[in-house]
Amino acid sequence: MKGRVLIADDEKNMRWVLSQALEAEGYEVFEAADGKEALTAVAEHEPEVVILDHKMPAPDGMEVLRRLRSKGHRFPVIMLTAHGNVQTAVEAMKAGANEYLTKPFDLDELKLSIEKALKVEALAAEVDRLREELERDWDVEGIVAVDPAMLELLSSVEKVAPTGATVMVYGESGTGKELVARALHRLSPRASKPFISISAGALPETLLESELFGYEKGAFTGAMTAKPGRFEMANGGTLFLDEIGDISAAVQVKLLRVLQERTFERLGGTRSIEVDVRVVAATNRDLQQLIADGTFREDLFYRLNVVPLTIPPLRKRPADIPALVAHFLDKFGAGSRTISSQAMEALVAYQWPGNVRELENTVERITILSHGEVIEADDLPAEVRAGVGIVDAGSRCFVLPEAGIDLEETELDLIRQALERAGASTPKAAKLLGLTTKTLEARMERYGL
Repeated sequence: MKGRVLIADDEKNMRWVLSQALEAEGYEVFEAADGKEALTAVAEHEPEVVILDHKMPAPDGMEVLRRLRSKGHRFPVIMLTAHGNVQTAVEAMKAGANEYLTKPFDLDELKLSIEKALKVEALAAEVDRLREELERDWDVEGIVAVDPAMLELLSSVEKVAPTGATVMVYGESGTGKELVARALHRLSPRASKPFISISAGALPETLLESELFGYEKGAFTGAMTAKPGRFEMANGGTLFLDEIGDISAAVQVKLLRVLQERTFERLGGTRSIEVDVRVVAATNRDLQQLIADGTFREDLFYRLNVVPLTIPPLRKRPADIPALVAHFLDKFGAGSRTISSQAMEALVAYQWPGNVRELENTVERITILSHGEVIEADDLPAEVRAGVGIVDAGSRCFVLPEAGIDLEETELDLIRQALERAGASTPKAAKLLGLTTKTLEARMERYGL
């Protein structure tokens, strides 16, 4: 199918002639006999080009055009009229028409106008997509990697990306599976086409099915208009299916068919839709175990697992942590700030169960809550400080003395640190230590402070 075209003209014979000619060219054609039908057809069929007669029963073509543009519809509109003049043409172009043809016109001229309009619209959509990508401030180099384990993975990404093979990305939550999927897309011949992502685990079965494959008007309660799915949106490009291990058996069957035949039907539809989509799937689950449990299809697994890539968790690539911290500081507008060696030691030693996502959130929190030019260990969250012998005391932290010192000396040292940081204010020091002022004063008296 070359595209969906709506013909809005009150002359039945004109609609018939145009429909026959355009359907013979491979277009899907819809018709409307007046302005009201034209507006309804636009909502129902989502045309890619509208051929609009100037003179129609209310609202006329010019008013229909104005309403379409006011609602944000940007598809090309070709205006037709039997009473052409310069003033009318100028008015139509100002209202948002892409072209203006006077009846009688040559059919080949109309076909050429439609083809040109579709190409211009495709180019405009591509410009918007590229602008959106730039606004995301993301590129392949945005994957920060210094550790050998991550560099090896990126080397595999560079080799696999141009091949078009289906890829399965394994990794714990927060490791950056979508970034790897985007890198595969950006380094592939499909880079100029859409990258569409969907998290399968975040949607119930019925909603996931309609999101993936789209639906026709009336397919279910609330389906007031037809809607394309993610596969259609990704045509020519890449579809990223995250949390693939969480999809239901019914959706697995439909997904397997698309991978095998490259065709599917929208929910409530009977027309087969062909797509050319590269699929990159991702999971943090053991698919082999799911197969053994009978909850994941083995044939689907082999379709998806053509090239498996595994992202190591952050705790297995500690060399990346300083580079990632610097990257996130810059991202959050704190690139001029530095981190003390003790604070960096704590960041590297921490296990990061939430991986890179947790590190990013931690750095953002630090940039908001701390104010010095140097980020110290006591600026870090308690769970991060605990990994290198730093204990929490109230809302701040204190370095534990070396092993071998008795408890009284340890307590004395902590009190001294608190008093120093509180500017000798006993109430403030007590708050730092998580004590009442009277309790701290009693201990200070005991130690002769």
